[in-house]
Amino acid sequence: MDEELIGIKNTALSLILESEDLESLEETKLQFLGRNGKLTLALKKITEVPVDERKEFGILANEVKQAIEEAIQSQSNKLSKRKLTRVIEKIDVTNPGIKPALGHLHLVTQAIEEITAVFAKIGFERVRYPEIEWDWYAFTALNFPQNHPARDEWETFFIDTPPDPEKGKMVLTPHTSSGQIREMEKSKPPIRMLNIAKCYRRQSDISHTPMFHQFEGLVIDQNISITHLKGTLDYFAKSYFGPKRISRIRPYHFQFTEPSFEVDVTCGVCLGKGCKLCKDGWLEMGGAGMVHPNVLIAGGIDPKQYSGFAFGWGVERVLMMKEGMQIDDLRLLYSNDLRFLKQF
Repeated sequence: MDEELIGIKNTALSLILESEDLESLEETKLQFLGRNGKLTLALKKITEVPVDERKEFGILANEVKQAIEEAIQSQSNKLSKRKLTRVIEKIDVTNPGIKPALGHLHLVTQAIEEITAVFAKIGFERVRYPEIEWDWYAFTALNFPQNHPARDEWETFFIDTPPDPEKGKMVLTPHTSSGQIREMEKSKPPIRMLNIAKCYRRQSDISHTPMFHQFEGLVIDQNISITHLKGTLDYFAKSYFGPKRISRIRPYHFQFTEPSFEVDVTCGVCLGKGCKLCKDGWLEMGGAGMVHPNVLIAGGIDPKQYSGFAFGWGVERVLMMKEGMQIDDLRLLYSNDLRFLKQF
């Protein structure tokens, strides 16, 4: 039995030294030390060895196994070092590196930056006000009556907290118009404010999401008229949508403006002629109007001395109206689908 162990050792060491790569070395290891390896099977014959010789047999077997394992480890280190040297020799350090994949700003963030830049050119100052608001700023100061549908729990997210004795209940701000009152409290005319923020309403379909972004414009000064409003609307339409696009205003009703208007922009496909997308040549952008005297008073400004206009539009909505976007479901913007986001 001793001669068999010595023979296994010599054969194994010879094959280990002859191994040219890690794959063949692994095969040799399995051949001798594997579950059905030669040394493994030899060790199982210990029951055939006379009892008085088993101790010596066990010592020899351990020495043979240790010698084979050490030889395998030594040869493995040599082969690994040789393989690494070959790889290094093939590297050309003058080749340009592989650039890592870079992401980009989200589509809505891009739109916010573009909108901010457009209005900054005509003197609008970007501000931001709380997303958690008091009823006073969100409704009462904006001329909403107590029984207005917007105050219904099916329209607005109310926060379960004790109401303020003066400012009423706490809500997730349903529109950026609440920033008008805060800006008038903070600043004296002339005011040129652009408030961009998240808003929250209990709506969810292809054109609405519970959370969305609005941008609110407010201008207050002496002798501000509808002419100034219309000029600002046309400027934005041409700057953001393209030089061939124009805006129009239609009479409407909002609690915080008088007179009030809906704002339309000519379709980017037919440029106002009428097509399958727009039907009659126009796409609705949002609301606008002259600031209601009651709102000016709530903000601490004398309506007999100053006048102003305001507009509030959805960031996602004007983004969807941009030429070439072809986004037919608002929820796509928040789907986190990389196949969609990588297009922009």
